[in-house]
Amino acid sequence: MPKLGYLLPTRERIMEGRDETASLLALAERAESLGFDSVWVGDSLIARPRHDPLTLLAAVAARTRRVEIGTAVLLPALRNPVVLAHQVATLDRIAEGRLILGVGIATDVPNIRDEFEAAGVPFDKRVGRLVEGIALCRALWTGKPVDWDGRWKTKAATMGPTPHRPGGPPIWISGSVPAARERCGRLFDGWFPNGPTPSEYTAQFGEVRAAASGVGRDPDSLTGAMYLTLAFDADAARADARMNDYLERYYGTRPGVMRKRQMCYAGPAAGAAAWLDSYAMAGASHMVLRFAGDHEPQMEAVSRLRRELGW
Repeated sequence: MPKLGYLLPTRERIMEGRDETASLLALAERAESLGFDSVWVGDSLIARPRHDPLTLLAAVAARTRRVEIGTAVLLPALRNPVVLAHQVATLDRIAEGRLILGVGIATDVPNIRDEFEAAGVPFDKRVGRLVEGIALCRALWTGKPVDWDGRWKTKAATMGPTPHRPGGPPIWISGSVPAARERCGRLFDGWFPNGPTPSEYTAQFGEVRAAASGVGRDPDSLTGAMYLTLAFDADAARADARMNDYLERYYGTRPGVMRKRQMCYAGPAAGAAAWLDSYAMAGASHMVLRFAGDHEPQMEAVSRLRRELGW
Protein backbone atom coordinates (compact mmCIF):
# COMPACT_ATOMS: atom_id res chain seq x y z
CA MET A 1 0.00 0.00 0.00
CA PRO A 2 1.25 3.54 -0.71
CA LYS A 3 2.60 5.46 2.26
CA LEU A 4 1.53 9.02 3.05
CA GLY A 5 3.75 11.60 4.69
CA TYR A 6 2.99 14.99 6.21
CA LEU A 7 5.18 18.09 5.87
CA LEU A 8 5.32 20.28 8.97
CA PRO A 9 4.68 24.00 8.23
CA THR A 10 8.03 25.28 9.48
CA ARG A 11 8.36 27.89 6.72
CA GLU A 12 4.79 29.04 7.11
CA ARG A 13 5.12 29.53 10.88
CA ILE A 14 8.18 31.75 10.48
CA MET A 15 6.35 33.77 7.81
CA GLU A 16 3.53 34.25 10.34
CA GLY A 17 5.98 35.44 13.02
CA ARG A 18 5.40 32.31 15.12
CA ASP A 19 8.84 31.00 16.09
CA GLU A 20 7.67 28.62 18.81
CA THR A 21 7.89 24.87 18.19
CA ALA A 22 5.32 23.39 20.58
CA SER A 23 2.52 23.58 18.00
CA LEU A 24 4.74 21.98 15.34
CA LEU A 25 5.51 19.05 17.62
CA ALA A 26 1.80 18.74 18.40
CA LEU A 27 1.09 18.53 14.65
CA ALA A 28 3.68 15.76 14.32
CA GLU A 29 1.95 13.82 17.08
CA ARG A 30 -1.42 14.46 15.46
CA ALA A 31 -0.14 13.15 12.13
CA GLU A 32 0.98 9.95 13.81
CA SER A 33 -2.36 9.52 15.56
CA LEU A 34 -4.20 10.00 12.23
CA GLY A 35 -2.23 7.20 10.60
CA PHE A 36 0.28 9.13 8.51
CA ASP A 37 3.37 7.05 7.81
CA SER A 38 5.95 9.82 8.01
CA VAL A 39 6.59 13.40 9.15
CA TRP A 40 8.87 15.74 7.18
CA VAL A 41 10.66 19.06 7.57
CA GLY A 42 12.02 21.36 4.85
CA ASP A 43 15.39 23.11 4.79
CA SER A 44 16.70 26.63 4.18
CA LEU A 45 19.11 28.92 5.97
CA ILE A 46 18.11 32.42 4.85
CA ALA A 47 16.47 32.07 1.43
CA ARG A 48 13.23 30.76 2.95
CA PRO A 49 13.81 31.04 6.72
CA ARG A 50 12.55 28.15 8.83
CA HIS A 51 13.53 25.89 11.73
CA ASP A 52 16.68 23.81 11.35
CA PRO A 53 15.42 20.45 10.06
CA LEU A 54 17.79 18.08 11.85
CA THR A 55 17.32 19.76 15.23
CA LEU A 56 13.54 19.84 14.92
CA LEU A 57 13.38 16.24 13.69
CA ALA A 58 15.27 15.13 16.79
CA ALA A 59 12.39 16.51 18.85
CA VAL A 60 9.83 14.92 16.52
CA ALA A 61 11.61 11.57 16.88
CA ALA A 62 11.46 11.85 20.67
CA ARG A 63 7.74 12.70 20.62
CA THR A 64 6.66 9.91 18.25
CA ARG A 65 7.07 6.16 18.16
CA ARG A 66 5.89 4.82 14.80
CA VAL A 67 6.20 7.36 12.00
CA GLU A 68 9.26 7.68 9.85
CA ILE A 69 10.85 11.14 9.86
CA GLY A 70 12.53 12.87 6.94
CA THR A 71 13.96 15.97 5.31
CA ALA A 72 12.06 17.38 2.32
CA VAL A 73 14.62 18.29 1.25
CA LEU A 74 17.98 18.92 2.90
CA LEU A 75 20.71 20.81 1.01
CA PRO A 76 23.89 18.88 1.89
CA ALA A 77 26.07 21.16 -0.26
CA LEU A 78 25.61 23.90 2.36
CA ARG A 79 27.12 21.71 5.09
CA ASN A 80 30.46 20.20 5.98
CA PRO A 81 29.87 16.47 5.39
CA VAL A 82 31.88 15.37 8.45
CA VAL A 83 29.64 17.49 10.67
CA LEU A 84 26.54 16.41 8.73
CA ALA A 85 27.45 12.72 9.05
CA HIS A 86 27.74 13.11 12.83
CA GLN A 87 24.41 14.96 13.11
CA VAL A 88 22.56 12.46 10.93
CA ALA A 89 24.01 9.44 12.74
CA THR A 90 22.91 10.88 16.08
CA LEU A 91 19.45 11.73 14.75
CA ASP A 92 19.03 8.22 13.33
CA ARG A 93 19.94 6.82 16.75
CA ILE A 94 17.31 9.02 18.42
CA ALA A 95 14.76 7.89 15.83
CA GLU A 96 15.89 4.25 16.13
CA GLY A 97 16.21 3.84 12.38
CA ARG A 98 13.13 5.81 11.30
CA LEU A 99 15.06 8.52 9.44
CA ILE A 100 14.91 9.12 5.67
CA LEU A 101 17.29 11.71 4.29
CA GLY A 102 15.69 13.58 1.40
CA VAL A 103 18.30 15.71 -0.36
CA GLY A 104 18.49 18.14 -3.26
CA ILE A 105 20.87 20.43 -5.11
CA ALA A 106 18.76 23.63 -4.76
CA THR A 107 16.89 25.61 -7.40
CA ASP A 108 18.78 28.23 -9.39
CA VAL A 109 17.01 31.40 -8.24
CA PRO A 110 18.56 34.61 -6.87
CA ASN A 111 17.73 34.21 -3.17
CA ILE A 112 19.13 30.67 -3.09
CA ARG A 113 22.30 31.84 -4.83
CA ASP A 114 22.53 34.47 -2.08
CA GLU A 115 22.07 31.75 0.54
CA PHE A 116 25.01 29.77 -0.85
CA GLU A 117 27.15 32.90 -0.94
CA ALA A 118 26.28 33.67 2.68
CA ALA A 119 27.31 30.12 3.66
CA GLY A 120 30.60 30.49 1.79
CA VAL A 121 29.71 27.75 -0.70
CA PRO A 122 30.14 28.16 -4.48
CA PHE A 123 26.71 27.67 -6.04
CA ASP A 124 28.08 26.30 -9.30
CA LYS A 125 29.85 23.49 -7.40
CA ARG A 126 26.76 22.32 -5.57
CA VAL A 127 26.20 19.06 -7.50
CA GLY A 128 29.77 17.86 -6.98
CA ARG A 129 29.67 18.88 -3.33
CA LEU A 130 26.43 16.96 -2.80
CA VAL A 131 27.68 13.78 -4.50
CA GLU A 132 31.08 13.76 -2.81
CA GLY A 133 29.70 14.92 0.53
CA ILE A 134 27.13 12.11 0.68
CA ALA A 135 29.80 9.58 -0.33
CA LEU A 136 31.98 10.79 2.54
CA CYS A 137 29.04 10.58 4.95
CA ARG A 138 28.39 7.00 3.91
CA ALA A 139 32.04 6.10 4.37
CA LEU A 140 32.05 7.60 7.87
CA TRP A 141 28.80 5.80 8.75
CA THR A 142 30.57 2.45 8.43
CA GLY A 143 32.41 3.20 11.66
CA LYS A 144 35.68 2.17 10.02
CA PRO A 145 38.73 4.47 9.63
CA VAL A 146 38.29 6.73 6.59
CA ASP A 147 41.07 8.29 4.56
CA TRP A 148 39.63 10.91 2.22
CA ASP A 149 41.47 13.20 -0.16
CA GLY A 150 39.04 15.39 -2.07
CA ARG A 151 37.18 18.61 -1.30
CA TRP A 152 37.45 17.46 2.30
CA LYS A 153 40.36 15.55 3.80
CA THR A 154 40.34 13.00 6.58
CA LYS A 155 43.09 10.75 7.93
CA ALA A 156 41.93 7.48 9.48
CA ALA A 157 38.83 9.30 10.71
CA THR A 158 36.48 7.12 12.75
CA MET A 159 32.98 8.28 13.60
CA GLY A 160 30.75 7.29 16.47
CA PRO A 161 27.94 6.74 16.91
CA THR A 162 27.18 5.03 13.66
CA PRO A 163 23.55 5.28 12.46
CA HIS A 164 20.96 2.87 13.78
CA ARG A 165 20.64 1.30 10.34
CA PRO A 166 23.90 -0.21 9.05
CA GLY A 167 25.27 2.04 6.34
CA GLY A 168 23.03 4.93 7.33
CA PRO A 169 19.49 6.04 6.50
CA PRO A 170 18.07 5.70 2.98
CA ILE A 171 18.83 8.78 0.88
CA TRP A 172 16.24 10.02 -1.60
CA ILE A 173 17.10 12.76 -4.08
CA SER A 174 14.80 15.29 -5.69
CA GLY A 175 14.93 16.56 -9.25
CA SER A 176 13.07 15.80 -12.46
CA VAL A 177 15.58 16.66 -15.19
CA PRO A 178 17.28 13.76 -17.00
CA ALA A 179 20.65 14.28 -15.26
CA ALA A 180 18.97 14.14 -11.85
CA ARG A 181 17.13 10.94 -12.72
CA GLU A 182 20.31 9.29 -13.95
CA ARG A 183 22.18 10.41 -10.83
CA CYS A 184 19.44 9.01 -8.63
CA GLY A 185 19.55 5.60 -10.26
CA ARG A 186 23.32 5.35 -9.95
CA LEU A 187 23.83 6.68 -6.45
CA PHE A 188 20.74 7.02 -4.30
CA ASP A 189 17.99 4.98 -2.63
CA GLY A 190 14.89 6.80 -3.81
CA TRP A 191 13.55 9.39 -6.23
CA PHE A 192 11.71 12.32 -4.62
CA PRO A 193 10.51 14.85 -7.26
CA ASN A 194 7.73 17.41 -7.09
CA GLY A 195 7.32 18.19 -10.79
CA PRO A 196 6.03 15.25 -12.86
CA THR A 197 2.39 14.69 -13.63
CA PRO A 198 1.08 11.15 -13.06
CA SER A 199 1.48 10.39 -16.77
CA GLU A 200 5.08 11.64 -16.71
CA TYR A 201 5.95 9.89 -13.47
CA THR A 202 5.90 6.32 -14.79
CA ALA A 203 8.28 7.02 -17.67
CA GLN A 204 10.62 9.18 -15.62
CA PHE A 205 10.82 6.71 -12.75
CA GLY A 206 11.50 4.08 -15.40
CA GLU A 207 14.58 6.09 -16.38
CA VAL A 208 15.71 6.08 -12.75
CA ARG A 209 15.30 2.34 -12.57
CA ALA A 210 17.12 1.84 -15.88
CA ALA A 211 20.05 3.91 -14.62
CA ALA A 212 20.20 1.70 -11.54
CA SER A 213 20.19 -1.46 -13.64
CA GLY A 214 22.92 0.01 -15.82
CA VAL A 215 25.37 0.07 -12.93
CA GLY A 216 24.37 -3.33 -11.54
CA ARG A 217 21.96 -2.10 -8.87
CA ASP A 218 18.61 -3.73 -8.15
CA PRO A 219 15.97 -1.28 -9.48
CA ASP A 220 13.36 -2.77 -7.17
CA SER A 221 15.39 -1.55 -4.19
CA LEU A 222 14.68 2.09 -5.10
CA THR A 223 11.71 3.95 -3.63
CA GLY A 224 9.51 6.07 -5.87
CA ALA A 225 8.31 9.03 -3.82
CA MET A 226 6.48 12.26 -4.67
CA TYR A 227 6.10 15.68 -3.02
CA LEU A 228 2.61 17.15 -3.46
CA THR A 229 0.82 20.32 -2.33
CA LEU A 230 -2.91 20.37 -1.55
CA ALA A 231 -5.60 22.89 -0.63
CA PHE A 232 -9.03 21.51 0.26
CA ASP A 233 -12.24 23.49 0.06
CA ALA A 234 -15.77 22.50 -0.98
CA ASP A 235 -15.67 25.55 -3.24
CA ALA A 236 -13.12 24.75 -5.97
CA ALA A 237 -12.61 28.42 -6.90
CA ARG A 238 -11.91 29.33 -3.28
CA ALA A 239 -9.46 26.44 -2.97
CA ASP A 240 -7.71 27.55 -6.14
CA ALA A 241 -7.41 31.12 -4.88
CA ARG A 242 -5.99 29.91 -1.58
CA MET A 243 -3.41 27.77 -3.37
CA ASN A 244 -2.34 30.69 -5.55
CA ASP A 245 -2.02 33.00 -2.56
CA TYR A 246 -0.05 30.39 -0.64
CA LEU A 247 2.44 29.78 -3.44
CA GLU A 248 2.96 33.47 -4.11
CA ARG A 249 3.67 34.24 -0.45
CA TYR A 250 5.85 31.16 0.03
CA TYR A 251 8.06 31.61 -3.04
CA GLY A 252 7.71 35.31 -3.82
CA THR A 253 6.90 34.63 -7.45
CA ARG A 254 3.82 34.27 -9.63
CA PRO A 255 1.75 31.23 -8.64
CA GLY A 256 1.32 30.19 -12.27
CA VAL A 257 5.07 29.70 -12.51
CA MET A 258 5.17 27.51 -9.42
CA ARG A 259 2.15 25.45 -10.47
CA LYS A 260 4.04 24.47 -13.61
CA ARG A 261 7.04 23.37 -11.53
CA GLN A 262 5.26 21.69 -8.62
CA MET A 263 2.21 19.47 -8.69
CA CYS A 264 -0.71 20.91 -6.74
CA TYR A 265 -4.33 19.97 -6.09
CA ALA A 266 -6.94 22.56 -5.14
CA GLY A 267 -10.57 21.62 -4.70
CA PRO A 268 -12.94 19.42 -2.69
CA ALA A 269 -11.27 16.77 -0.53
CA ALA A 270 -13.18 14.00 -2.27
CA GLY A 271 -11.59 14.87 -5.59
CA ALA A 272 -8.10 14.42 -4.15
CA ALA A 273 -8.62 10.67 -3.81
CA ALA A 274 -8.44 10.05 -7.56
CA TRP A 275 -5.48 12.45 -7.87
CA LEU A 276 -3.47 10.69 -5.18
CA ASP A 277 -4.44 7.29 -6.54
CA SER A 278 -3.18 8.30 -9.99
CA TYR A 279 0.30 8.80 -8.53
CA ALA A 280 0.11 5.46 -6.75
CA MET A 281 -0.85 3.79 -10.03
CA ALA A 282 2.06 5.59 -11.74
CA GLY A 283 4.54 4.05 -9.31
CA ALA A 284 4.81 6.44 -6.37
CA SER A 285 4.89 4.35 -3.20
CA HIS A 286 5.44 7.22 -0.73
CA MET A 287 3.69 10.59 -1.13
CA VAL A 288 4.62 13.53 1.08
CA LEU A 289 1.81 16.06 1.43
CA ARG A 290 2.11 19.80 2.05
CA PHE A 291 -1.08 21.67 2.91
CA ALA A 292 -2.05 25.25 2.09
CA GLY A 293 -4.29 26.67 4.80
CA ASP A 294 -5.39 25.20 8.12
CA HIS A 295 -3.59 21.89 8.52
CA GLU A 296 -5.60 19.77 10.95
CA PRO A 297 -8.89 19.66 8.98
CA GLN A 298 -6.95 18.75 5.84
CA MET A 299 -4.95 16.09 7.66
CA GLU A 300 -8.21 14.61 8.92
CA ALA A 301 -9.68 14.72 5.41
CA VAL A 302 -6.70 12.80 4.03
CA SER A 303 -7.06 10.25 6.80
CA ARG A 304 -10.67 9.67 5.70
CA LEU A 305 -9.70 9.53 2.03
CA ARG A 306 -7.07 6.95 2.84
CA ARG A 307 -9.63 4.66 4.39
CA GLU A 308 -11.84 5.07 1.32
CA LEU A 309 -8.92 4.17 -0.94
CA GLY A 310 -8.11 1.10 1.16
CA TRP A 311 -4.59 2.32 1.90
